[in-house]
Amino acid sequence: MVFTNFPVSDLQKSITFYQKLGFKLNEDMQNEQSAAMMWDDNFWVMLLSHEFYQQFIGEKKLIDTKQYNTSMTAFSMDNVAEVKQFGKLAADNGGSTFHLELGFSEEQLYQLEVEDLDGNQLQPIWMKV
Repeated sequence: MVFTNFPVSDLQKSITFYQKLGFKLNEDMQNEQSAAMMWDDNFWVMLLSHEFYQQFIGEKKLIDTKQYNTSMTAFSMDNVAEVKQFGKLAADNGGSTFHLELGFSEEQLYQLEVEDLDGNQLQPIWMKV
């Protein structure tokens, strides 16, 4: 299983955003500081308030994820249409998305760079294997 932890400024708005993308809230793993958003049984995004997230990084400073990037979490989807729909849902609900042309045809590989409300970056991808 993969758990990606994202710092968020407004937990409830972030929960709603991720639900609109197709993630399911695991209410058993939610409190006033965090929420577990399940894509499937193997991939979860953990939304953590800034204060709660800070506890996991010790003395390091939490950066503005709208200005700086420290990671990008890629995950596979079943087809190109699903990747495009994910990007559209993100853009329609306050996130942003762009496509980086890598020189592959859509029949080989297609990915998007998707940012949530706080600038945390996901990369939905379909690849012919």
